[in-house]
Amino acid sequence: MIFQTLHPLLAEALSARGYAAPTPVQAAVLEPEAEGRDLIVSAQTGSGKTVAFGLAMAPQLLSGSGMAAPAGAPLALVIAPTRELALQVGRELIWLYGKAGIRIATCVGGMDASKERRALSQGAHIVVGTPGRLRDHLERGALLLHSLTVAILDEADEMLDMGFREDLEEILDATPQGRRTFMFSATMPKPIVALARRYQRDALRISTVGEDRGHGDITYQAVTVAPADIENAVVNLLRYHEATTAMLFCATRDNVRHLHASLTERGFSVVALSGEHSQNERNHALQALRDRRARVCVATDVAARGIDLPTLSLVIHVEIPRDAEALQHRSGRTGRAGKKGTAVILVPYPRRKRVESMLRGARINAEWISAPSREDIARNDRERLLATLLEPVEVDEEDRVLATRLLAERSPEDIAAALVRAHRARMPVAEELIDAASGPSQRSEGPRPGFENTVWFRMDIGRRHNADPRWLLPLLCRRGHITRTEIGAIRIAANESLFEVQAAAAARFAAAVRRTAVDGEDGEGGIRIEQVQGAPREEAKRNRREAPRQHRPGPRPGKPPFPPRNKARRERTA
Repeated sequence: MIFQTLHPLLAEALSARGYAAPTPVQAAVLEPEAEGRDLIVSAQTGSGKTVAFGLAMAPQLLSGSGMAAPAGAPLALVIAPTRELALQVGRELIWLYGKAGIRIATCVGGMDASKERRALSQGAHIVVGTPGRLRDHLERGALLLHSLTVAILDEADEMLDMGFREDLEEILDATPQGRRTFMFSATMPKPIVALARRYQRDALRISTVGEDRGHGDITYQAVTVAPADIENAVVNLLRYHEATTAMLFCATRDNVRHLHASLTERGFSVVALSGEHSQNERNHALQALRDRRARVCVATDVAARGIDLPTLSLVIHVEIPRDAEALQHRSGRTGRAGKKGTAVILVPYPRRKRVESMLRGARINAEWISAPSREDIARNDRERLLATLLEPVEVDEEDRVLATRLLAERSPEDIAAALVRAHRARMPVAEELIDAASGPSQRSEGPRPGFENTVWFRMDIGRRHNADPRWLLPLLCRRGHITRTEIGAIRIAANESLFEVQAAAAARFAAAVRRTAVDGEDGEGGIRIEQVQGAPREEAKRNRREAPRQHRPGPRPGKPPFPPRNKARRERTA
């Protein structure tokens, strides 16, 4: 379907932007059955929905000639959840309606409110804004809605999640009864349906979301990692994909700040977005991503809503989303407008069941894989490096003179090797990850080489505390100030775990464990570690006859993810 039924000026604007045919959501809102009606639309982010509702409201804005009447009180109101999305919507509507003489005003938090009030007093056909700022202008009398013909809620589910229900209701209650109301959202939970029932009349329901609910242009991957290896896994994923632009999602501002500092130290070009950043800082960060001075963005959920980066091809969920809808919205930053993207969820071993349940709820089929190793990254680096160096390049005479001098001093092989080394020197170093498959829990019969003489130790956490060799190994290295190669077998019982340490390192390990013990406090220091007297098999038999041990509370936030031990105790006594 070609844009044949539109006002000529709109068709001309679309043609100038390279539009040949509408996307599915744009085609749906232009169908005859949608004309003049309220719309409730389920559409994925990146599906062209801004242009869709821009086209759908054209009959209310343009006369038969295609030109707009002089600007006065707004005829259309677009409400978006974040500053970035509102500004983006404003930019899209400016090029769509620029030739038709439509005036557009934006009203968003973080901008000069007095300038916005002056713009509103001078007249605007369309007002685009965030709920809080629009409500403020409405209550101050700067935003007049008596002439409104169209109200649009963009990403309505996000606005409800962010707590804007009262703001939305106050704004919509101030609009005329005869207006058209559009609700655009990637998902349609019950609160959205209730809002539609209250403020819409005979709304046409449109859905362009596939049955799998996972964006069709996004490849989902779930990467299982040891909790202590999450940051290293992020580094390796960035190095493995080498995406033009990547976005990393964290749950809190503190975690954004920490990961941003860590990646910067490792040599990545990275920016951060969270609630603690001013609008000016956010604008600079986004501009750095758009002009490719930065390639990685670390962000919280709220800070990243509404961001549209055309080159974004990789999303990493550093911390697990709170639910399936958050997963969908985060991932929807990539795979937009027909481009392919990858969304990777980092899954600590104890959280796998929760993530599997979340993926089922979102009807997303994710591939479960291991984090990229150094060997995987080196293999990709070689292929990328060859492709880069073999690309045709334009050179001038000065370049050729310098190349001739180099060839006179060095062989072609030496020059090529130096070029390869210079390219590699710019790349951050990949990290060595804990390899669960080769961990100490996979011992064959008989002692491993170097473990013919060992000392056994006990720690007071077991299966009931979700103990796992993949967490215990880094914990023991931190507490005992030894390396993983000095730790042998790990045997996990219900309430405790036994492990062996090379005899040569046992005394040093025991002394370090005593120094790092913190009596009466949560966390790693509160885990009791002591040497076992006698053979471990005899100890295990004796322990099964003992009464259940008393358990102290679990770790502080930020410590290894063993669940609170008082919870395990409640489960035993329930």
